[in-house]
Amino acid sequence: MKIFVIDRKKILLITMVVLIVGMSYANMSTLGNKIVGVMNRNKVLPIYCVDKEEKKVAISFDAAWGDQYTDGILEVLDKYNVKTTFFLVGFWVDKYPDMVKKISDKGHEVQNHSTTHPHMSKLTREQISKELSTTGKKIEELTGTRPTLFRPPFGDYNNILIETAKEEGYYTIQWDVDSLDWKELGSKPVVDRVTRNVKKGSIVLFHNNAKYVLEYLPLVIEKLQKEGYEIVPISDLIMKENYYIDNTGMQRSE
Repeated sequence: MKIFVIDRKKILLITMVVLIVGMSYANMSTLGNKIVGVMNRNKVLPIYCVDKEEKKVAISFDAAWGDQYTDGILEVLDKYNVKTTFFLVGFWVDKYPDMVKKISDKGHEVQNHSTTHPHMSKLTREQISKELSTTGKKIEELTGTRPTLFRPPFGDYNNILIETAKEEGYYTIQWDVDSLDWKELGSKPVVDRVTRNVKKGSIVLFHNNAKYVLEYLPLVIEKLQKEGYEIVPISDLIMKENYYIDNTGMQRSE
């Protein structure tokens, strides 16, 4: 009987120790999460959208593969007197130099979308610099204008990328309205998604070789213009100095 009591005491003691250790571990996990949260606040963000009082928005086209619809896009933009921004990958520039010139001659921005379309967050500073400078030089040679905006492929970025891009003279640009046109679900889902989510200062992402681009683009432009939005190139939308980017990626005046 005496041995049984001692065993029960030991079991109780062990149980208390386990509970204390468990609570300590939980507290350490919470502390760890708080530390991670603080570290995340130090993450550098690109420009997703701009804080604007005017009803101005930008639409943009990423071009990496194919140019089947690019002429048609330029015709639509001409019809509605819209100027926009094209982000071009280096190998696209190499394959379609005449189209690069045509985009520029039509008054649209030709900007940098990397050279090889990599996941930029996996690259070193030197590799990032090469991706930017190689395509930047190609675009400048064809258009006469050095690009100053950079959109990372896949929307993939980290602090090193944004800092390196800034050192190279680039503003890193994302988007706050993703058309998801690459899913090829038809024109209506794109029109609905864009027009429902756009707001003052929005940057909209399209792709130049999306299957239904020539169907949805006129509808999007018509609806935005009917609602009083002015569509401008991204360089005309963003602030170049005296700004900060909040935790949502919105560029705001200081």
